Amino acid sequence: MEIKVNFLDKLRLEAKFDDFTVIADQPIRYKGDGSAPGPFDYFLASSALCAAYFVKLYCSTRNIPTDNIRLSHNNIVDPDDRYKQIFKIQIELPAEISEKDRTGILRSIDRCTVKKVVQAGPDFVIEQVANLDEDAQALLTVSGAADALTYITGKDLPLEQTIANMTALLAGLGIKIEIASWRNIVPNVWSLHIRDAHSPMCFTNGKGASKESALASALGEYIERLSNNHFYAGAYWGQDIAQADFVHYPNERWFKPGRKDALPKEILDDYCLGIYNPDGELRASHLIDTNSGNSERGICALPFVRQSDGAQVYFPSNLVENLFVSNGMSAGNTLAEAQVQCLSEIFERAVKRQIIESEMALPEVPAEVLAKYPGIVAGIEGLQAQGFPVLVKDASLGGQYPVMCVTLMNPRTGGVFASFGAHPSLEVALERSLTELLQGRSFEGLNDLPQPTFASEAVTEPNNFVEHFIDSSGIVSWRFFSAKADYAFVEWDFSGKGAHANADEAATLFGLLAALGKEAYVAVYDQLGATACRILVPDYSEIYPVEDLVWDNTNKALLFREDILNLHSLDDASLEALLDRLEHNELDDYGDIGTLIGIQFDENTVWGQLTVLELKLLIHLALQQFEEALDLVGAFLQYNDNTLARGLFYQALNVVLEVQLDDTLALEDYEVNLRRMFGDAQMDAVIGSVDGDVRFYGLTPTSMQLEGLERHQRLIDSYKKLHAARAKAVTQGS
Repeated sequence: MEIKVNFLDKLRLEAKFDDFTVIADQPIRYKGDGSAPGPFDYFLASSALCAAYFVKLYCSTRNIPTDNIRLSHNNIVDPDDRYKQIFKIQIELPAEISEKDRTGILRSIDRCTVKKVVQAGPDFVIEQVANLDEDAQALLTVSGAADALTYITGKDLPLEQTIANMTALLAGLGIKIEIASWRNIVPNVWSLHIRDAHSPMCFTNGKGASKESALASALGEYIERLSNNHFYAGAYWGQDIAQADFVHYPNERWFKPGRKDALPKEILDDYCLGIYNPDGELRASHLIDTNSGNSERGICALPFVRQSDGAQVYFPSNLVENLFVSNGMSAGNTLAEAQVQCLSEIFERAVKRQIIESEMALPEVPAEVLAKYPGIVAGIEGLQAQGFPVLVKDASLGGQYPVMCVTLMNPRTGGVFASFGAHPSLEVALERSLTELLQGRSFEGLNDLPQPTFASEAVTEPNNFVEHFIDSSGIVSWRFFSAKADYAFVEWDFSGKGAHANADEAATLFGLLAALGKEAYVAVYDQLGATACRILVPDYSEIYPVEDLVWDNTNKALLFREDILNLHSLDDASLEALLDRLEHNELDDYGDIGTLIGIQFDENTVWGQLTVLELKLLIHLALQQFEEALDLVGAFLQYNDNTLARGLFYQALNVVLEVQLDDTLALEDYEVNLRRMFGDAQMDAVIGSVDGDVRFYGLTPTSMQLEGLERHQRLIDSYKKLHAARAKAVTQGS
């Protein structure tokens, strides 16, 4: 994690990281003001808090109350060497906690991350750089022999060279990557989380059978998502980019709507129109680009090559973002390598959906076949040694598709996790199933898995597949566990051979789609210096239902974005109009405003916690519509999960509105005790909100210029680096 430090007055310092700011000072005896803890005090506190976190995690997963658990941390300084200290952590446990859990709690403290880092002894590198913001040295290291070259199936270059190439590319773009975490809880199963130090909203996870393969996976996914603009999906990119020569890619085209909001004839083809507009309900206004919001420019469309005949077809950027999300995106050392990964992912998710929604039972992989892959067996045995039964299944549907499945059962909770993986090689598909199962997860994290069900409607519900797509945590049917399989096991192999293996495999996978009667459309993105692609397979690789284009399109943000960002400057008529739109567009009252309008608010602010319901409440309050406001205050207090301070504001507001609306009550009769209860600052805000002196309490003013929205500005900074690189690539190529 990158922490940037600013020098304040006297000895005070300000550390900024993610969305947090920490102030440090020195005690008066050391010439400070004593206004904040010192740096070493924060370090000591981090050790105590980390230990307490692991205690809380242990207890929460076992429903053990922590109300009467007390923990303390003391540092004992050696009188002869103040840098040599003993950290003593003591914990007081209630008598009713069993001996087994007492032992478990002590062991959980031993897992404290701060403790382990201190014990291992971190290495410090101190260096001078010309410019912190321009220094994009990636913080990526993998130990190993300098001349070691590791080749794995599916990669056209050794892992070490792949990692070096991708790291250099990111550094060249001015992106500093940091590794936030590593996990290796069973043999031969690695995962890690990487992110942009400046814009941590841009992150990916990697997985693999080794540390190197997991890092290559994470970097590859990061470049894939950069190349396909996925990190910025749904976000507003600001007015500068909205008016630029291009918004997404230099080869995009903008098409004006036809008469009566008809679709432009230049977009899609007859095959796609039959899928996306079968009843003629889709209008041009449904396809306005969400990121730019530039409806005057028309529909932004991106070119894809139809694989059946090489024709170029333009897909609206809005359609791609709304329906396909990240499915079918990849980056690779070569285009063929990227295409194999894309197509494998498409088959994995489509076959998984078919299996789950049809409640199929899959055949188990025979022990003699599994024994051919000892590394995978070791990982499975590691899970089973921890008390998690594992089922290894063939998901190829009788050898039709290159898909495997590893399913974990948790006897402690009754939960299950069906993980799927795909690749032309059975071994790689099986390895991916296993590593996906544990990507970013601890053993405690396996306690949150959903339980199977015989309720078919829960399994086939569209949002269940979305949950499976996001993190494989959706529900599966008990029928999935039947010993009577719907298909026989097949030891399949779709892999290519020799130097052209990936090209042969890509051709094979494209052939499988053609045999299903599916068209595939490919876009290649190489302006950033890497080879990445996106493959769309209409009526096969979508994640969200086609109806979402009409009924749940992300560009509904355009109905609200400008007015919400200009909220403080709206007159009453404009507020009434905004309120009407909020009421009549089938919005979830508990959906967050940031997602609705495509803005990354600091989640620690009122903007970051703001829901549709609370915004409507604040507008009613600004319009002096007290009865409507009181109704929504009740709903907020009953259901909304906000900060304690925000909850107290609405508790006080609830009382004041009750008094305001009751002719027999007078506020001056209650104000003294209300101030005792809630404090002067809170009551000033509440009374000011009712009197009209305070508008939209807690929401700092902003506008379409996005001032004050530092987190969102960091996201745009990240995108502008890509935008500049693409513009430069076009200039150099012309």
